[in-house]
Amino acid sequence: MARPGNNKISKEPTQRQLRVGEIVRRAIDGTLRRGEIRVPELERMMITVPEVRMSPDLRNASIYVAPLGGGDGDALASLLNTHRKAVRGSITKDLSMKFMPNLKFFADNSYDEATKIDRLLRQPKVLADLQAPDTPDDE
Repeated sequence: MARPGNNKISKEPTQRQLRVGEIVRRAIDGTLRRGEIRVPELERMMITVPEVRMSPDLRNASIYVAPLGGGDGDALASLLNTHRKAVRGSITKDLSMKFMPNLKFFADNSYDEATKIDRLLRQPKVLADLQAPDTPDDE
């Protein structure tokens, strides 16, 4: 039942979603770091898990992953989605939750976007615009 006066729908995650997302992120990161998923392709990769977003009911987790040192993030996400049941089974011992969330892996492109923006900011045209002219103060 909805509370009276609380009719606005918020897109921001709640404190509980953020807390559970961080717990799930640490569990998945630890599982991948320890090599508990016996897949040769995963054992050769260094993987980072920068973010986990939980659904409002905490039943679904969107996990963003990226290979360290560059690589194909989409292929990594696809590989982890293929073995998501093994990952889910491996993290159950680290989590004490009423319901274990369903996992879905996505490629994290934030590092690529940051590199692209940095490269744009270092262009000579942009640097010329950012440099202040040397004019004396009139005050």
